[in-house]
Amino acid sequence: MPKKTVYDNESITSLKGADRVRKRPGVIFGSDGLEGCEHSFFEILSNSIDEAREGHGDRIEVIRYADGSIQIEDFGRGIPLDFNAKENRYNWELVYCELYAGGKYNNDTGENYEFSLGLNGLGACATQYASEYFDVTVFRDGHKYSLHFEKGEVAGELIKEPTRFKRTGTIQKWKPDRDVFTEIVIPLETFKMIIKRQAVVNSGVTFILKDEPSGESFSFCYPDGITGYVSELGGETALTVPHSFDGIGKGKDRSDKPDYKVRAQVAFSFNNEVNVLEYYHNSSFLEHGGAPDKAVRNAFTAEIDRQIRLRDKYKNGESKITFQDIMDSLVLVTSSFSTQTSYENQTKKAINNKFIQDFMSDLIREKLEVWFIENKSDADRVVEQLLINKRSRENAEKTRLNVKKKLMGSIDIGNRVKKFVDCRTKDTLQRELYIVEGDSALGACKMGRDAEFQAIMPVRGKILNCLKSDYAVIFKSEIIVDLLKVLGCGVEIKTKHNKDLSSFDMNSLRWHKIIICTDADVDGFQIRTLILAMLYRLTPSLIEDGKVFIAESPLFEITYRDRKGEKTHFAYDEREKAEIMRMYPPDTCTIQRSKGLGENEPEMMWETTMNPLTRRLIKVLPDEADKTEKVFDLLLGDNLQGRKIHIEQNGHLYIDLLDIG
Repeated sequence: MPKKTVYDNESITSLKGADRVRKRPGVIFGSDGLEGCEHSFFEILSNSIDEAREGHGDRIEVIRYADGSIQIEDFGRGIPLDFNAKENRYNWELVYCELYAGGKYNNDTGENYEFSLGLNGLGACATQYASEYFDVTVFRDGHKYSLHFEKGEVAGELIKEPTRFKRTGTIQKWKPDRDVFTEIVIPLETFKMIIKRQAVVNSGVTFILKDEPSGESFSFCYPDGITGYVSELGGETALTVPHSFDGIGKGKDRSDKPDYKVRAQVAFSFNNEVNVLEYYHNSSFLEHGGAPDKAVRNAFTAEIDRQIRLRDKYKNGESKITFQDIMDSLVLVTSSFSTQTSYENQTKKAINNKFIQDFMSDLIREKLEVWFIENKSDADRVVEQLLINKRSRENAEKTRLNVKKKLMGSIDIGNRVKKFVDCRTKDTLQRELYIVEGDSALGACKMGRDAEFQAIMPVRGKILNCLKSDYAVIFKSEIIVDLLKVLGCGVEIKTKHNKDLSSFDMNSLRWHKIIICTDADVDGFQIRTLILAMLYRLTPSLIEDGKVFIAESPLFEITYRDRKGEKTHFAYDEREKAEIMRMYPPDTCTIQRSKGLGENEPEMMWETTMNPLTRRLIKVLPDEADKTEKVFDLLLGDNLQGRKIHIEQNGHLYIDLLDIG
């Protein structure tokens, strides 16, 4: 029986003081984990940024300490902490001990902080509440003010003393509390990312980051703001130089709502290799976009579709371009500000103001039309590239659907794939697929295998080089399609501009091990390499997950004979051959170079290649993905000049030297 509880008028309680944050940090910071801790840092940084944007100080310094504590110093006017006659309280109480208190609520009157990051009056107080300790030092009006908090409560009194320093500004040092957050040590890379983004959208402000654990210092400043950032992102692969424009507007989200001001800047370039979309509002990075993202998508798609039609570049019956096709070659950053902002929540990862969306959409369409008129040669080149993106996406999608149709249906696969020999068990944790070289190897492996869990799939000759062929050619190859049917997991289609057109499903893979088994000669090695290239191109996850193996075949069969009979050993290389030969007198042994797999007796196939207790398998792993890609491209791809140089320099290492005498 569940325990009976009383639920009456006295059951309703409210959190008070610091407990409003300490017991429910996720409400304010979005999380009680590291993400929430990171957001608390951003709240304090935001206040310093607002000062700099108002023209008070052009430098902000951040120190990251080894124990997780943080210090932010700005050179603004300094937070007012003295007695506030209007509120009949000290300002330090309002700023650091009162939620929904601050100096930014009248920003729409133009008095102070017209475009501000922190509008809710939560950040400084909430961060102080969530800290193990929080120290404040303020320089203003010829005085130095000092405050100390512990666990959300003031410890001591406000200390005010005259100072000879003429400087003004605020220093805040605090340590996030482990009683509030599950993790408090923010990684250095996170600090660098947050601070760099703020430097981008606050042009001319220098941000200094000092890292105590490493002793390193970093400086971030973008004099050209988001335009300079777009140039940096685009690098040397840009199709066009960065272009930027801005605009100011005034409007309302609903007819019965008051007007508010909006200022927006957009910087973009088109690029062959890089694609980036970043949105900022009142300096806050909008991870989820919201209104600016919708404006960009609508405006770019509509205007570029219109430009394609004006140039009569669509083919008859061709569908219109989508934003995905544009985004694949677009580097774009927007930075907007408004006196009224509807954030998704306190973490400020998206905004949903309807007027901001409409204003930015109209602004982008108007300015983009001008860009197309004034930059005709660049514009024509961009249109051609975007149409290539579009047709590439459509072809890849068509290919994916065709492949899916070809590979669909796993029932009775043995009756539909030529010469495939299945095993009896249906347990995928036991099933092994041997991909063997030719019909003769099929016969030997079929006779030598354990039919309970080992299946055989022969490949006929040298399969297509999948690294040099496009998808249309690859999927016309009967042997490749048959092999993919047998694997059962589909394919991972990846093209330059479309990375998600895949029918791959690891859960549909029918095998625990995929074992490539070819002759130990030059032809066998080439066939093995082509099979690996096929898997690398079409199903790379099988390699990444360690599903692919190579069965080693012995190079030598060594038979020892004496009066008691004979004994056979198998050597997989010259070193093993030498070790075996040292065991017996030379005149008692015969050495035979291993034949092709098809000529082996079933017993030998089982013992050397298929018996889990005695076989030798090499697991294929993507140890160095970048290096693997370069080697495949060098040996099998389109790098003809590189391959020629490689053969000239290293070909002698792979030539079999025959003893003619």
